Amino acid sequence: MKWFFLTLILNLGCSQNADSYEIKRKIMVKDQIKRRGVEDKLVLKAIQKVEREKFVPEKYHALAYTDGPLPIGYKQTISQPYIVAYMTEHLQVDKQHKVLEIGTGSGYQAAVLAEMAKHVFTIEIIPELAESAEKVLDEIGYKNITVMAGDGYKGWPEEAPFDRIMVTAAPTKIPEKLVEQLAPNGRMILPVGEDVLSQYLWVIKKNKKGVVTKEKILPVRFVPMVKE
Repeated sequence: MKWFFLTLILNLGCSQNADSYEIKRKIMVKDQIKRRGVEDKLVLKAIQKVEREKFVPEKYHALAYTDGPLPIGYKQTISQPYIVAYMTEHLQVDKQHKVLEIGTGSGYQAAVLAEMAKHVFTIEIIPELAESAEKVLDEIGYKNITVMAGDGYKGWPEEAPFDRIMVTAAPTKIPEKLVEQLAPNGRMILPVGEDVLSQYLWVIKKNKKGVVTKEKILPVRFVPMVKE
């Protein structure tokens, strides 16, 4: 009987913890994301579903739904929830899209994209992060994400072209190889700038004839995109 009550207490504690995170996600979506103007229902649904606490180190679980980036090791961060939602909304992903992500990090952004896309191919230059992200994504059960450790500047030519490309680290200029791997009617979003004080988000569009247009939309701060 003693073991029964101990097990019951432990189970209730786990359930309460899970419920607590779900409540925090709802508050995050309402106060940090919707309030700032993100309206796409598919984006909001994806952000509401993906458990952000699983993509940060255990010591930061309590901070998983705060309004800011968090360290994930190797001098890298998981982006602020609003920026994840903002970039995802501007990428305009749908269920038919093949998406390339540059900068897997912890895997959180890939998970959000996978909720909306047909398949996500994601590249991380730090092998340890690529391995840990792949493990977390596999444990959660994502079957439509492929992780590769490699140089994001090269893209993934074997799988190109991509309907959508998202870059989550900042190069000093727009990588032409990524533009080349963008499909007709494709769209890419990425931060660009030589330092955190000069970075802006850019949206790159390629029409059905292959004509490319570029638009600067928002000042941001991202870790630099590095080469092998």
